[in-house]
Amino acid sequence: MSRTFELVSMPATREPRSLLSVDRAVSELRRGRMVVIRGHEGRAVLMMAAEVVSEVATDDAFGCLAEIAGTSPVLAITNRRAAVLGLHGREQKQTVGAEGTNGNVSLISPAGDGAGFDAGQIALLADPTGVPDAPQFEALLENIAQLDTEPFSCESAAVQLTKLARLLPAAVVAEINDPTANDLTVWAARHDLFETDAGDIFQHEKTIARTLNRVSEAKVPLFDAENTRVIAYRPQDGGLEHLAIVIGDPAKDGDVLVRLHSECFTGDLLGSLKCDCGDQLRGAISEISKQGSGVLLYLAQEGRGIGLVNKLRAYELQDRGFDTLDANEQLGFDADERVYLPAAEMLRELGYERIRLLTNNPDKVAAMALCGIDVTERVQHAFPANKHNEQYLDTKVRRSGHLI
Repeated sequence: MSRTFELVSMPATREPRSLLSVDRAVSELRRGRMVVIRGHEGRAVLMMAAEVVSEVATDDAFGCLAEIAGTSPVLAITNRRAAVLGLHGREQKQTVGAEGTNGNVSLISPAGDGAGFDAGQIALLADPTGVPDAPQFEALLENIAQLDTEPFSCESAAVQLTKLARLLPAAVVAEINDPTANDLTVWAARHDLFETDAGDIFQHEKTIARTLNRVSEAKVPLFDAENTRVIAYRPQDGGLEHLAIVIGDPAKDGDVLVRLHSECFTGDLLGSLKCDCGDQLRGAISEISKQGSGVLLYLAQEGRGIGLVNKLRAYELQDRGFDTLDANEQLGFDADERVYLPAAEMLRELGYERIRLLTNNPDKVAAMALCGIDVTERVQHAFPANKHNEQYLDTKVRRSGHLI
């Protein structure tokens, strides 16, 4: 029997501080700055996002990170990225539990002089869209040492923070080993660095889901559904809003027809032919209207949860021959990074806990059940392919188990 996912509340006085802390850390990373992460048992690290290497960071910045922390940096990446680099299949100088594709791994520079990786090496290891010099890159990979990271370590928190920032899932991390850092908060302030807590990072998506508030509502007549209301839900950190598009007047004591639709700028707005998202969005609105009533949840989780910029990177990799799932994994993400807790919380706030789910994706059915929503029926939702998305749709059937 599957267990229902339960949200565990943190103390009320802690929750707002937790949200603000992670939100500010995300902002620091996206600006190319370093962030202090406090872990358990007094451990702490200094980190920056690997992606900023090619934008605002330089070798001097990495030298500064090492100097401030007092240790040589490592590169923390996901096991997904390590696997596509071929690192898990090699004999390493130092390997601890590198099996599998879940979790993260820390890469150690082969330089042996305490200098760590240089900016160019970081960019090549973190970003698959670059085109490295093959012999030099192969030599780099052959000599890298790797250490598996604990699931809730500072290194894992650093990688998770880059995901929350919608950057590439890779971080340059140095353990703080400074005798003046006994009071970490004072130490961080003295160096003009922002400090956040690893536990807050790991809990952030769950905390965001349970702090959604209804902030706005309006009647919005649609082409295929004139009797429609759009309701906006915003998390307490002021982050991206999710939308509930309520068509007609669904009965709260019935099995309401529901579509979970992840936003897709290219498909929904531009009419991209690389996916079927636009067809699914407009088709769902039309189908719900035909059946009299229902709800479409428009979720702010572009590109299966990796963000628009990373989705464009995945498109670039698809043009090189990778399918849609492999492209995400080349970048270091799971095939699907979406979280459905916000959808479940929105449905409960609207008063619906029994739904007929308009989807071809069995994972959505299972996810909603884990979040405490009773899915009484899966309603098929498929559209014809075109020459640009045939492989995309075929991949969803073959590799993701979509039922069409």
